[in-house]
Amino acid sequence: MSKTNSTDTDARTDVPADEPADRAAGERLSTAPREERPEPESGAGSGVPAMGVIGWVRWFWRQLTSMRVALILLFLLSLGAVPGSLIPQTSVDDFKVQEFKEQHTTLTPIYEKLQLFDVYSSVWFSAIYILLFVSLIGCIVPRTGQFVGQLRSRPPGAPKRLTRLPAYTTWRTEAEPEAVREAALGVLGKRRFRAHPVGDAVAAEKGYLREAGNLVFHIALIVMLVAFAAGQLFKSEGGKLIVEGGGFANTLTQYDDFKSGSLYDSDTLAPFSFTLDKFVGTYEEKGPQRGTPRTFEARVTYNEGADGPDRKAVIRVNEPLVVNGTKVYLIAHGYAPVVTVRDSKGKVVSRSSVPLLPIDNNITSTGAIKVMDGYRDKNGVKTQLGFKAFFVPTFAGHGKGQMFSQFPGAEFPVLALSAYRGSLGVDSGLPQNVYQLDTSKMKEFKNEDGELLKKMLRPGEKLDLSDGEGSITFDGIEEWASFQISQQPGNGWALGGAIAAIAGLAASLFIQRRRVWVRAVRGADGVTVVEMAGLGRSESAKLPEELGDLAAALITTAPVAPAASATPVAPAAEEKPDTPGSTDADATNEAGSRPVHPAEAPAEGAEK
Repeated sequence: MSKTNSTDTDARTDVPADEPADRAAGERLSTAPREERPEPESGAGSGVPAMGVIGWVRWFWRQLTSMRVALILLFLLSLGAVPGSLIPQTSVDDFKVQEFKEQHTTLTPIYEKLQLFDVYSSVWFSAIYILLFVSLIGCIVPRTGQFVGQLRSRPPGAPKRLTRLPAYTTWRTEAEPEAVREAALGVLGKRRFRAHPVGDAVAAEKGYLREAGNLVFHIALIVMLVAFAAGQLFKSEGGKLIVEGGGFANTLTQYDDFKSGSLYDSDTLAPFSFTLDKFVGTYEEKGPQRGTPRTFEARVTYNEGADGPDRKAVIRVNEPLVVNGTKVYLIAHGYAPVVTVRDSKGKVVSRSSVPLLPIDNNITSTGAIKVMDGYRDKNGVKTQLGFKAFFVPTFAGHGKGQMFSQFPGAEFPVLALSAYRGSLGVDSGLPQNVYQLDTSKMKEFKNEDGELLKKMLRPGEKLDLSDGEGSITFDGIEEWASFQISQQPGNGWALGGAIAAIAGLAASLFIQRRRVWVRAVRGADGVTVVEMAGLGRSESAKLPEELGDLAAALITTAPVAPAASATPVAPAAEEKPDTPGSTDADATNEAGSRPVHPAEAPAEGAEK
């Protein structure tokens, strides 16, 4: 019995004589493209390869399509996406970008030169993306051709000296060599080996799914890249804030904000509409988690198409409403105080629900109430009114010089208002923030002390404007919900590619490509000598174990012959081994007639 870490060069006939034979045989189990060795220039003497223009192009292509460069590019792509997650992006929220620029005047010029506000459309990110795409394709195409060729070919014949393979066992049997080889074909076939007879041996191979998994992994990466690109080019995303009882139709004019990819066609907006019937939010009332949301859902009625039937649905966080491939996500919630504004004659000028913007987890909210049309002062002159609003759903802090909310539920709502009159600036044509009040062209209403007129109101209370100019009444509160309506055409492909990539990677890591040979020849004494050996793409303790199981299965057909009294002789087909002081007979029969399990074999160089 013998076990070594090298194999005969007969396992691969196109290998240079100075190349290790076990490495050469192992490389034949892979579909990785072989690197070409450049020939040295004649007379150069220094071994520098001859590199012309074509040679440099070929060298660059080999480097680009190597696994090492593909992994580096994939790492750079992941690293490049980090600033896109940490720095506000123009394509996501232009308002946050502008706010960031105002707060970081030193970093802004640097970030703009590096295109960090538009990472995913930047030149450097696109270059990495395209190079990775080309590298994967250049890696897949030759490997696919080689893998198909290996599937169509048969396992090679047995090496001349099986004793040199990493896993080896042998025994003597009284069965005929032909019967042993036939039984070996059956045993290997049951274990899902591709086996066929070659001369005096049976050659078998298994583990093709390893290379198949490798190819699936690379193809899946390409699918994910294509899906990501398609999602960026054809996506659409918009936001809409809706107060209870309000509705939305999927047209551009209905969005509060809308962004889309460069190839998106607005005519492809899915026709549907929905109405916010009620927002339901409940919160933990006691303990350390007081105020934590327990129920957070929007109950809606929606219609598909222009005249589809009414359908009920509930939208929750991470449970969107899906209509014709478009997803409607619930992303935020807040309160909208209902206020009524009257003029000096008591005429109702405005009655509306005014959404306010939350500024903390307890939904303390700020905003502005604007009366743009319909108001006249006591002299009959048209003017505009503005009120700065501060709202808390559960009031706390009275008498402490501050106003804040101690609970997100509307248990003790209070609305604080301060009043202004004049020009709101909405007629200038410049866009305004609906939650902010521009008082640069407005005058304050004064109280009896000559200070800004302001007051905290409970539902049903009112603020009387000075000089009998009218009043504003806090009638009650309604709730609003903010939705994100998005269409991402590549999400399904990206998910499928991710699953396929994981499956392919698992196959390439845990499946071992290996070959097994079974040789049966008649010895000089007329007794059949059976040899079994295995070779794997990489070192693995499972290969000797598997070879031992195959030998145990084959022994049921070719049982071990009784120990011979005469000096054992080597198989007729074997040559003398190269190791000084040993013979093939010693290697074959060191345990007598007992087959030696490959795991029990002595390591190379060990004493026998």
